[in-house]
Amino acid sequence: MTETQAKIEAKDLTIGYGDFVLLKDANFQINKHDIFIIMGGSGCGKSSMLRVLTGLVKPLSGKVFVDGVDFTSATAKTKNKIMQGNGILYQSGALFSSMTLAENIALPMQLYTEYSSAQIKELSSLKLALVGLAGFEDYYPSEISGGMKKRAGLARALALDPEIVYFDEPSAGLDPVSSKLLDDLIIDINQTLGTTIVIVTHELSSIFAVGNNSIFLDGETKSILARGNPNELLKNPPNEKVLQFLTRGEGKNA
Repeated sequence: MTETQAKIEAKDLTIGYGDFVLLKDANFQINKHDIFIIMGGSGCGKSSMLRVLTGLVKPLSGKVFVDGVDFTSATAKTKNKIMQGNGILYQSGALFSSMTLAENIALPMQLYTEYSSAQIKELSSLKLALVGLAGFEDYYPSEISGGMKKRAGLARALALDPEIVYFDEPSAGLDPVSSKLLDDLIIDINQTLGTTIVIVTHELSSIFAVGNNSIFLDGETKSILARGNPNELLKNPPNEKVLQFLTRGEGKNA
């Protein structure tokens, strides 16, 4: 695969639940090393799109390809192998409260690798250091702040050295300073590790700070209304809905 080929490609995706359709016939691609933003208003299908891309939910129709492999119709063995190459940071961090941070990060390695206990312990500390939490190995989630929980969740998402990391509303519940620190960390991981990053968010500051590619989902038309670099979309919005979203409703006067 060359650098210009899609890391992830969605072809004719229709997403919904039963007879309720959120998005129809969507086509887009996420290139290797992108920080790709899935944005749009509430109820447009952002989170459902994330579930389809990560294999948690099947689309009503259409396919998702990862490195050219049909992920949607893959055998269980192939799908599991692809999923092990993914990391996910959930909105709440989703840490196990009864485990220390080191134990949370060790869990994927215990389940899916043959590393020794000593190696897992060392790697857990390394992942925590990578996200700025060196020395917090023995802390429990209840003992750290919301921003630190997000970073610990990211450390766990990176436990298996994934090629793709998905983020579900990473800035939700964070103060502006913590949100900025997380944005900087996302950029750093993308640039230093070469990780392809996919983010579901409606936080404009983060969208403009980190995104180099995006799609804008519209719940009314059940379609993708825009695609491309968010900052370029702000300069040259393709339609009024995208303009209103990217300017918080201020339009051309923003």
